Amino acid sequence: MDDLDRRLITILRHDGRRSISDLALDLGVSRATVRARIERLERAGEIVGYTVVLRADATSPAVRGLTLIEVEGRRADDIIAALTGFPEVGAVHTTSGRWDIIAEILTETLTGLDAVLNRIRQIPGVTASETHLLLATPRSTKARL
Repeated sequence: MDDLDRRLITILRHDGRRSISDLALDLGVSRATVRARIERLERAGEIVGYTVVLRADATSPAVRGLTLIEVEGRRADDIIAALTGFPEVGAVHTTSGRWDIIAEILTETLTGLDAVLNRIRQIPGVTASETHLLLATPRSTKARL
């Protein structure tokens, strides 16, 4: 992947519906070059799809946090299943190191975050947790409307 591919992907991340003509104009290359680059990136599996960004996804909730979770024994699958049922959980990640799972929590208030954390601590198999509030996001690959 070269600089042109990276610039193309950056533009597509922000607006996956841009026309080939607009992309070519912004990148300073021909439409044929843009079309060939996109097709090559798709074939190579670098671009695996395009999506719709909903207004709710483009605006961040007032309170965002990362909750690090320690799991008892082999209960990770059960805990992940429970976490996916929480509407306030935006993403769940498994990880290595001291913590086994990281859950991204999105709420409108600190009181709401506290309630979610209390529910997480009650999931059977959760032995410890630690939460970090996200204060600002200077860079993100998520599209903004």
